[in-house]
Amino acid sequence: MGTQTAETSRDERLINRFDYDAVYGTVLNRFVLEAALGHPISVYGSGGQTRAFIHISDAVRCIELAIANPPAAGSRLRVFNQVTESLRVVDLAQLIAQRRPGTEVAFLDNPRQEPAVNEFDLANDSLVSMGFKPTKLADHLLVEMTEVVARYAFRCDPSKILPRRATAAAVKPIASAARL
Repeated sequence: MGTQTAETSRDERLINRFDYDAVYGTVLNRFVLEAALGHPISVYGSGGQTRAFIHISDAVRCIELAIANPPAAGSRLRVFNQVTESLRVVDLAQLIAQRRPGTEVAFLDNPRQEPAVNEFDLANDSLVSMGFKPTKLADHLLVEMTEVVARYAFRCDPSKILPRRATAAAVKPIASAARL
């Protein structure tokens, strides 16, 4: 999550890639772009799928920590979950919609082969014990992402946002957050 690191924010030519499309884009990027364009936020299926998030700067910091704390010779394999938090897709959609008045959340038939609901049991305790201070998906991150998206929205190809199988008839807007 996030669009910039301290280094890339120094020069506009270093701006990071922002994938938003239905195939390769992240759900967070797609939702922020849809809201910025005034489109309904497109939740696939039930929205009960859980996704993990980590800020781009935090991912870099986790690699630095792993390098700075090598395993002892002969020790067992260590796995570091590079994650800050996880959210259900429908909760992420609502979080973004709440920050942009008038933004609708719409459910589409899920083009992915995945369960309607899944849970993650994620922990980043090992990295936190090494000094990792996670950046949560908080207002300032969504503001930063929205500002970057708004600045470059003219580069967007709206035909790439939704999966090809999705048609206007397949989009089912919901009127109230209570239905989430």
